[in-house]
Amino acid sequence: MSTSVGPATPAALRRGEPGFRPVAIGLFFAGFTTFALLYATQPLLPALVDAYGITPGAASLSVSVSTAAVAVGIIPASALSERWGRRPVMIGSLVTAVVLGLAAAVAPAFELLLVLRGLEGLALAGLPAVGMAYLADEIDGRHLGGAMGLYVAGNSVGGFGGRIVVSALADLTGSWRWALGGIALVSAACLVAFTLVLPASRRFRPAPIGVGVLLGEVAAHLRDPVMRRLFAVGLLVMGVFVCAYNYVTFLLLGPPFRLPPLVVGFVFVLYAVGTATSTRAGRLADRVGARPVLLGAAGVAAIGALAMLTSWVGVVVAGLVLLTVGFFAAHPIASAWVGRRAEHGRAVASGLYLAAFYVGSSVGGTLGGVAYGLAGWPATVGFIAVLLALTVTVVWPLRSR
Repeated sequence: MSTSVGPATPAALRRGEPGFRPVAIGLFFAGFTTFALLYATQPLLPALVDAYGITPGAASLSVSVSTAAVAVGIIPASALSERWGRRPVMIGSLVTAVVLGLAAAVAPAFELLLVLRGLEGLALAGLPAVGMAYLADEIDGRHLGGAMGLYVAGNSVGGFGGRIVVSALADLTGSWRWALGGIALVSAACLVAFTLVLPASRRFRPAPIGVGVLLGEVAAHLRDPVMRRLFAVGLLVMGVFVCAYNYVTFLLLGPPFRLPPLVVGFVFVLYAVGTATSTRAGRLADRVGARPVLLGAAGVAAIGALAMLTSWVGVVVAGLVLLTVGFFAAHPIASAWVGRRAEHGRAVASGLYLAAFYVGSSVGGTLGGVAYGLAGWPATVGFIAVLLALTVTVVWPLRSR
Protein backbone atom coordinates (compact mmCIF):
# COMPACT_ATOMS: atom_id res chain seq x y z
CA MET A 1 0.00 0.00 0.00
CA SER A 2 1.40 3.34 1.08
CA THR A 3 4.93 2.14 1.61
CA SER A 4 5.53 0.54 -1.77
CA VAL A 5 9.11 1.33 -2.69
CA GLY A 6 10.20 1.72 -6.32
CA PRO A 7 13.70 2.16 -7.69
CA ALA A 8 13.55 5.97 -7.32
CA THR A 9 12.39 5.94 -3.69
CA PRO A 10 14.92 7.66 -1.40
CA ALA A 11 16.64 5.60 1.26
CA ALA A 12 15.15 5.59 4.76
CA LEU A 13 16.72 8.10 7.13
CA ARG A 14 19.21 7.08 9.79
CA ARG A 15 20.14 8.91 12.97
CA GLY A 16 22.76 11.53 12.22
CA GLU A 17 21.70 12.15 8.62
CA PRO A 18 20.55 15.71 7.74
CA GLY A 19 16.86 14.88 7.28
CA PHE A 20 16.48 12.87 10.48
CA ARG A 21 16.34 15.80 12.90
CA PRO A 22 13.53 17.83 11.21
CA VAL A 23 11.35 14.71 11.05
CA ALA A 24 11.90 13.93 14.73
CA ILE A 25 11.40 17.55 15.88
CA GLY A 26 8.30 18.04 13.74
CA LEU A 27 6.66 14.94 15.20
CA PHE A 28 7.71 16.11 18.67
CA PHE A 29 5.50 19.21 18.17
CA ALA A 30 2.68 16.98 16.93
CA GLY A 31 2.93 14.81 20.03
CA PHE A 32 2.94 17.88 22.26
CA THR A 33 -0.20 19.34 20.69
CA THR A 34 -2.08 16.04 20.71
CA PHE A 35 -1.65 15.38 24.43
CA ALA A 36 -2.04 19.02 25.46
CA LEU A 37 -5.48 19.22 23.81
CA LEU A 38 -6.68 15.68 24.40
CA TYR A 39 -6.19 15.75 28.18
CA ALA A 40 -6.77 19.45 28.80
CA THR A 41 -9.70 18.82 31.16
CA GLN A 42 -7.89 16.23 33.29
CA PRO A 43 -6.53 18.72 35.88
CA LEU A 44 -9.90 20.50 35.82
CA LEU A 45 -11.99 17.51 36.96
CA PRO A 46 -12.45 18.81 40.55
CA ALA A 47 -13.47 22.22 39.12
CA LEU A 48 -16.01 20.56 36.82
CA VAL A 49 -17.41 18.60 39.78
CA ASP A 50 -17.95 21.88 41.67
CA ALA A 51 -19.24 23.83 38.66
CA TYR A 52 -21.83 21.30 37.53
CA GLY A 53 -22.60 19.39 40.74
CA ILE A 54 -21.57 16.07 39.20
CA THR A 55 -19.60 13.06 40.45
CA PRO A 56 -15.88 12.54 39.76
CA GLY A 57 -16.78 9.67 37.43
CA ALA A 58 -19.13 11.90 35.43
CA ALA A 59 -16.52 14.67 35.24
CA SER A 60 -13.99 12.15 33.89
CA LEU A 61 -16.24 11.73 30.85
CA SER A 62 -14.79 15.02 29.57
CA VAL A 63 -11.57 13.04 29.09
CA SER A 64 -13.10 9.68 28.18
CA VAL A 65 -15.32 10.96 25.35
CA SER A 66 -12.29 12.55 23.67
CA THR A 67 -10.14 9.45 23.87
CA ALA A 68 -13.03 7.22 22.78
CA ALA A 69 -13.55 9.46 19.75
CA VAL A 70 -9.86 9.15 18.90
CA ALA A 71 -10.23 5.36 18.99
CA VAL A 72 -13.22 5.55 16.62
CA GLY A 73 -11.58 7.96 14.19
CA ILE A 74 -8.09 6.52 13.92
CA ILE A 75 -8.73 3.90 11.22
CA PRO A 76 -10.70 6.28 8.93
CA ALA A 77 -7.99 8.92 9.40
CA SER A 78 -5.34 6.34 8.55
CA ALA A 79 -7.22 5.48 5.35
CA LEU A 80 -7.45 9.16 4.42
CA SER A 81 -3.69 9.49 4.87
CA GLU A 82 -3.19 6.68 2.34
CA ARG A 83 -4.99 8.80 -0.25
CA TRP A 84 -4.10 12.39 0.65
CA GLY A 85 -0.73 11.92 2.33
CA ARG A 86 0.49 11.90 5.92
CA ARG A 87 1.41 15.55 6.33
CA PRO A 88 -1.84 17.13 4.96
CA VAL A 89 -4.00 14.89 7.16
CA MET A 90 -1.97 15.73 10.27
CA ILE A 91 -2.13 19.48 9.61
CA GLY A 92 -5.87 19.42 8.91
CA SER A 93 -6.50 17.43 12.07
CA LEU A 94 -4.58 19.88 14.24
CA VAL A 95 -6.29 22.95 12.78
CA THR A 96 -9.74 21.45 13.43
CA ALA A 97 -8.80 20.36 16.96
CA VAL A 98 -7.54 23.82 17.91
CA VAL A 99 -10.78 25.45 16.70
CA LEU A 100 -12.90 22.95 18.65
CA GLY A 101 -10.71 23.47 21.73
CA LEU A 102 -11.48 27.18 21.65
CA ALA A 103 -15.20 26.42 21.24
CA ALA A 104 -15.17 24.05 24.24
CA ALA A 105 -13.88 26.88 26.42
CA VAL A 106 -17.13 28.81 25.94
CA ALA A 107 -19.59 25.88 26.02
CA PRO A 108 -22.54 26.94 28.23
CA ALA A 109 -23.54 23.45 29.44
CA PHE A 110 -21.71 20.29 30.46
CA GLU A 111 -23.54 18.26 27.80
CA LEU A 112 -22.35 20.62 25.05
CA LEU A 113 -18.85 20.50 26.51
CA LEU A 114 -18.91 16.72 26.14
CA VAL A 115 -20.07 17.00 22.51
CA LEU A 116 -17.29 19.43 21.64
CA ARG A 117 -14.70 17.35 23.48
CA GLY A 118 -15.86 14.30 21.53
CA LEU A 119 -15.52 16.16 18.22
CA GLU A 120 -12.10 17.41 19.31
CA GLY A 121 -11.00 13.83 19.93
CA LEU A 122 -12.34 12.81 16.51
CA ALA A 123 -10.25 15.56 14.90
CA LEU A 124 -7.14 14.54 16.84
CA ALA A 125 -7.52 10.98 15.52
CA GLY A 126 -5.62 12.16 12.44
CA LEU A 127 -2.43 12.62 14.46
CA PRO A 128 -1.38 9.52 16.39
CA ALA A 129 -1.59 6.72 13.81
CA VAL A 130 -0.62 8.90 10.87
CA GLY A 131 2.38 10.26 12.78
CA MET A 132 3.54 6.74 13.61
CA ALA A 133 3.07 5.67 9.98
CA TYR A 134 5.00 8.74 8.80
CA LEU A 135 7.93 7.76 11.03
CA ALA A 136 7.77 4.14 9.90
CA ASP A 137 7.81 5.33 6.27
CA GLU A 138 10.71 7.75 6.61
CA ILE A 139 13.02 6.31 9.30
CA ASP A 140 15.26 3.27 8.94
CA GLY A 141 13.91 0.41 11.06
CA ARG A 142 17.17 0.13 13.01
CA HIS A 143 16.71 3.72 14.23
CA LEU A 144 12.93 3.73 14.56
CA GLY A 145 12.85 3.07 18.32
CA GLY A 146 14.76 6.26 19.11
CA ALA A 147 12.69 8.36 16.69
CA MET A 148 9.45 6.94 18.05
CA GLY A 149 10.73 7.65 21.53
CA LEU A 150 11.19 11.33 20.68
CA TYR A 151 7.64 11.44 19.29
CA VAL A 152 6.31 9.95 22.51
CA ALA A 153 8.51 12.41 24.43
CA GLY A 154 6.49 15.14 22.72
CA ASN A 155 3.41 13.47 24.15
CA SER A 156 4.92 13.62 27.62
CA VAL A 157 5.93 17.28 27.31
CA GLY A 158 2.46 18.11 26.00
CA GLY A 159 1.03 16.11 28.86
CA PHE A 160 2.78 17.90 31.69
CA GLY A 161 3.20 21.27 29.95
CA GLY A 162 -0.44 21.43 28.92
CA ARG A 163 -1.69 20.45 32.35
CA ILE A 164 0.58 22.92 34.11
CA VAL A 165 -0.64 25.71 31.83
CA VAL A 166 -4.25 24.67 32.44
CA SER A 167 -3.76 24.41 36.22
CA ALA A 168 -1.94 27.74 36.46
CA LEU A 169 -4.51 29.59 34.34
CA ALA A 170 -7.39 28.08 36.30
CA ASP A 171 -5.79 29.11 39.59
CA LEU A 172 -4.82 32.62 38.44
CA THR A 173 -8.13 33.45 36.75
CA GLY A 174 -10.46 31.34 38.89
CA SER A 175 -12.04 30.03 35.68
CA TRP A 176 -11.67 26.68 33.99
CA ARG A 177 -12.92 28.34 30.78
CA TRP A 178 -9.90 30.65 30.58
CA ALA A 179 -7.72 27.61 31.22
CA LEU A 180 -9.17 25.66 28.27
CA GLY A 181 -8.95 28.69 25.98
CA GLY A 182 -5.34 29.32 26.98
CA ILE A 183 -4.15 25.80 26.19
CA ALA A 184 -5.92 25.96 22.81
CA LEU A 185 -3.91 29.10 21.97
CA VAL A 186 -0.65 27.44 23.06
CA SER A 187 -1.56 24.50 20.83
CA ALA A 188 -2.14 26.87 17.92
CA ALA A 189 1.43 28.13 18.29
CA CYS A 190 2.73 24.54 18.29
CA LEU A 191 0.68 23.86 15.15
CA VAL A 192 2.52 26.69 13.39
CA ALA A 193 5.88 25.26 14.47
CA PHE A 194 4.88 21.76 13.35
CA THR A 195 3.85 23.04 9.92
CA LEU A 196 7.11 24.94 9.44
CA VAL A 197 9.46 22.18 10.65
CA LEU A 198 8.03 18.88 9.38
CA PRO A 199 9.28 18.06 5.87
CA ALA A 200 7.06 16.59 3.18
CA SER A 201 7.08 12.80 2.90
CA ARG A 202 9.99 11.47 0.84
CA ARG A 203 9.11 7.78 0.68
CA PHE A 204 5.29 7.87 0.77
CA ARG A 205 3.41 6.87 -2.37
CA PRO A 206 -0.38 7.52 -2.46
CA ALA A 207 -2.41 4.35 -2.65
CA PRO A 208 -6.14 5.02 -2.09
CA ILE A 209 -7.94 2.01 -0.72
CA GLY A 210 -11.59 1.01 -0.72
CA VAL A 211 -13.59 -0.17 2.26
CA GLY A 212 -13.13 -3.81 1.33
CA VAL A 213 -9.36 -3.51 1.09
CA LEU A 214 -9.25 -1.52 4.34
CA LEU A 215 -11.23 -4.17 6.17
CA GLY A 216 -8.93 -6.80 4.67
CA GLU A 217 -5.91 -4.98 6.10
CA VAL A 218 -7.60 -4.75 9.49
CA ALA A 219 -8.40 -8.47 9.43
CA ALA A 220 -4.86 -9.38 8.36
CA HIS A 221 -3.31 -7.49 11.26
CA LEU A 222 -5.83 -8.89 13.75
CA ARG A 223 -5.01 -12.44 12.61
CA ASP A 224 -1.39 -11.89 13.62
CA PRO A 225 -1.09 -13.13 17.24
CA VAL A 226 1.90 -10.88 17.93
CA MET A 227 -0.01 -7.81 16.73
CA ARG A 228 -2.97 -8.73 18.93
CA ARG A 229 -0.71 -8.89 21.97
CA LEU A 230 0.91 -5.56 21.12
CA PHE A 231 -2.51 -3.95 20.74
CA ALA A 232 -3.44 -5.34 24.17
CA VAL A 233 -0.26 -3.88 25.68
CA GLY A 234 -1.24 -0.42 24.42
CA LEU A 235 -4.76 -0.77 25.85
CA LEU A 236 -3.60 -1.93 29.26
CA VAL A 237 -0.73 0.49 29.91
CA MET A 238 -2.80 3.49 28.80
CA GLY A 239 -5.61 2.36 31.10
CA VAL A 240 -3.13 2.33 33.98
CA PHE A 241 -1.73 5.75 33.16
CA VAL A 242 -5.01 7.63 32.70
CA CYS A 243 -6.63 5.98 35.70
CA ALA A 244 -3.76 7.06 37.95
CA TYR A 245 -3.64 10.67 36.77
CA ASN A 246 -7.43 11.11 36.66
CA TYR A 247 -7.91 10.34 40.34
CA VAL A 248 -4.62 11.21 42.05
CA THR A 249 -5.81 14.86 42.00
CA PHE A 250 -8.80 13.91 44.18
CA LEU A 251 -6.45 11.99 46.50
CA LEU A 252 -4.07 14.94 46.96
CA LEU A 253 -6.81 17.55 47.34
CA GLY A 254 -8.58 15.54 50.04
CA PRO A 255 -7.54 14.29 53.50
CA PRO A 256 -4.93 13.63 54.78
CA PHE A 257 -2.95 15.71 52.26
CA ARG A 258 -5.25 18.69 51.48
CA LEU A 259 -2.75 20.27 49.10
CA PRO A 260 -3.60 23.59 47.37
CA PRO A 261 -5.04 23.19 43.83
CA LEU A 262 -2.08 24.92 42.16
CA VAL A 263 0.37 22.61 43.93
CA VAL A 264 -1.67 19.59 42.86
CA GLY A 265 -1.64 20.92 39.30
CA PHE A 266 2.13 20.76 39.32
CA VAL A 267 2.00 17.00 39.90
CA PHE A 268 1.70 16.77 36.12
CA VAL A 269 5.28 18.00 35.81
CA LEU A 270 6.10 14.35 36.50
CA TYR A 271 5.31 13.82 32.82
CA ALA A 272 8.78 15.35 32.28
CA VAL A 273 10.16 12.02 33.45
CA GLY A 274 8.60 10.51 30.35
CA THR A 275 10.57 12.84 28.07
CA ALA A 276 13.84 11.16 29.03
CA THR A 277 12.38 7.71 29.66
CA SER A 278 10.73 7.24 26.25
CA THR A 279 13.82 8.00 24.15
CA ARG A 280 16.16 5.95 26.34
CA ALA A 281 13.78 3.00 26.59
CA GLY A 282 13.38 3.00 22.80
CA ARG A 283 17.13 2.91 22.27
CA LEU A 284 17.56 0.24 24.95
CA ALA A 285 14.96 -1.92 23.20
CA ASP A 286 16.80 -1.41 19.91
CA ARG A 287 19.89 -2.93 21.59
CA VAL A 288 18.60 -5.67 23.90
CA GLY A 289 15.11 -6.42 22.56
CA ALA A 290 11.65 -5.15 23.32
CA ARG A 291 10.29 -7.95 25.52
CA PRO A 292 12.61 -7.58 28.54
CA VAL A 293 12.17 -3.80 28.53
CA LEU A 294 8.37 -4.14 28.39
CA LEU A 295 8.36 -6.58 31.30
CA GLY A 296 10.66 -4.31 33.29
CA ALA A 297 8.42 -1.32 32.56
CA ALA A 298 5.35 -3.15 33.90
CA GLY A 299 7.27 -4.14 37.05
CA VAL A 300 8.42 -0.58 37.71
CA ALA A 301 4.87 0.74 37.26
CA ALA A 302 3.51 -1.89 39.67
CA ILE A 303 5.98 -0.89 42.38
CA GLY A 304 4.95 2.73 41.87
CA ALA A 305 1.25 1.93 42.15
CA LEU A 306 1.71 0.08 45.44
CA ALA A 307 3.81 2.94 46.84
CA MET A 308 0.88 5.29 46.27
CA LEU A 309 -1.11 3.52 48.98
CA THR A 310 0.94 5.19 51.72
CA SER A 311 -0.10 8.30 53.66
CA TRP A 312 3.19 10.16 53.04
CA VAL A 313 2.93 12.64 50.24
CA GLY A 314 6.58 12.22 49.23
CA VAL A 315 6.15 8.47 48.80
CA VAL A 316 2.92 8.97 46.83
CA VAL A 317 4.71 11.33 44.44
CA ALA A 318 7.67 8.94 44.13
CA GLY A 319 5.24 6.15 43.32
CA LEU A 320 3.61 8.27 40.64
CA VAL A 321 7.09 8.90 39.18
CA LEU A 322 7.73 5.15 38.92
CA LEU A 323 4.33 4.53 37.34
CA THR A 324 5.04 7.32 34.82
CA VAL A 325 8.45 5.83 33.98
CA GLY A 326 6.83 2.46 33.37
CA PHE A 327 4.22 3.89 31.02
CA PHE A 328 6.61 6.01 28.98
CA ALA A 329 8.98 3.06 28.64
CA ALA A 330 6.28 0.65 27.47
CA HIS A 331 4.35 2.78 24.98
CA PRO A 332 7.12 3.73 22.48
CA ILE A 333 8.49 0.18 22.52
CA ALA A 334 5.14 -1.42 21.74
CA SER A 335 4.30 1.19 19.07
CA ALA A 336 7.69 0.86 17.36
CA TRP A 337 7.33 -2.94 17.42
CA VAL A 338 4.01 -2.59 15.58
CA GLY A 339 5.67 -0.38 12.95
CA ARG A 340 8.51 -2.87 12.41
CA ARG A 341 6.26 -5.91 12.22
CA ALA A 342 3.78 -4.41 9.74
CA GLU A 343 5.14 -5.34 6.31
CA HIS A 344 2.07 -3.77 4.67
CA GLY A 345 -0.65 -1.33 5.74
CA ARG A 346 1.51 0.42 8.32
CA ALA A 347 -1.00 3.23 8.84
CA VAL A 348 -3.74 0.69 9.48
CA ALA A 349 -1.54 -1.29 11.87
CA SER A 350 -0.62 1.89 13.74
CA GLY A 351 -4.29 2.85 13.74
CA LEU A 352 -5.32 -0.43 15.32
CA TYR A 353 -2.65 -0.10 18.00
CA LEU A 354 -3.72 3.41 18.85
CA ALA A 355 -7.42 2.57 18.71
CA ALA A 356 -6.72 -0.01 21.42
CA PHE A 357 -4.51 2.54 23.22
CA TYR A 358 -7.29 5.14 23.43
CA VAL A 359 -9.95 2.56 24.24
CA GLY A 360 -7.71 1.79 27.20
CA SER A 361 -7.73 5.47 28.13
CA SER A 362 -11.53 5.65 28.06
CA VAL A 363 -12.17 2.35 29.78
CA GLY A 364 -9.38 2.77 32.33
CA GLY A 365 -10.46 6.31 33.18
CA THR A 366 -14.13 5.38 33.51
CA LEU A 367 -13.75 2.07 35.39
CA GLY A 368 -11.13 3.65 37.63
CA GLY A 369 -13.79 6.22 38.54
CA VAL A 370 -16.24 3.44 39.35
CA ALA A 371 -13.64 1.85 41.63
CA TYR A 372 -12.91 5.21 43.25
CA GLY A 373 -16.61 5.82 43.87
CA LEU A 374 -17.11 2.39 45.42
CA ALA A 375 -14.11 2.16 47.75
CA GLY A 376 -11.88 5.18 47.29
CA TRP A 377 -8.23 5.32 46.30
CA PRO A 378 -7.23 1.80 47.47
CA ALA A 379 -9.77 0.29 45.07
CA THR A 380 -8.35 2.43 42.25
CA VAL A 381 -4.83 1.17 42.99
CA GLY A 382 -6.17 -2.39 43.04
CA PHE A 383 -7.67 -1.84 39.59
CA ILE A 384 -4.32 -0.51 38.34
CA ALA A 385 -2.53 -3.58 39.74
CA VAL A 386 -4.90 -5.89 37.86
CA LEU A 387 -4.20 -4.07 34.58
CA LEU A 388 -0.44 -4.38 35.11
CA ALA A 389 -0.71 -8.09 35.92
CA LEU A 390 -2.59 -8.57 32.65
CA THR A 391 0.16 -6.64 30.83
CA VAL A 392 2.81 -9.08 32.07
CA THR A 393 0.61 -12.01 31.04
CA VAL A 394 0.24 -10.60 27.53
CA VAL A 395 3.93 -9.76 27.03
CA TRP A 396 5.44 -12.96 28.49
CA PRO A 397 4.98 -15.24 25.41
CA LEU A 398 6.43 -12.65 22.97
CA ARG A 399 9.92 -12.87 21.52
CA SER A 400 11.83 -9.65 20.92
CA ARG A 401 13.70 -10.72 17.82
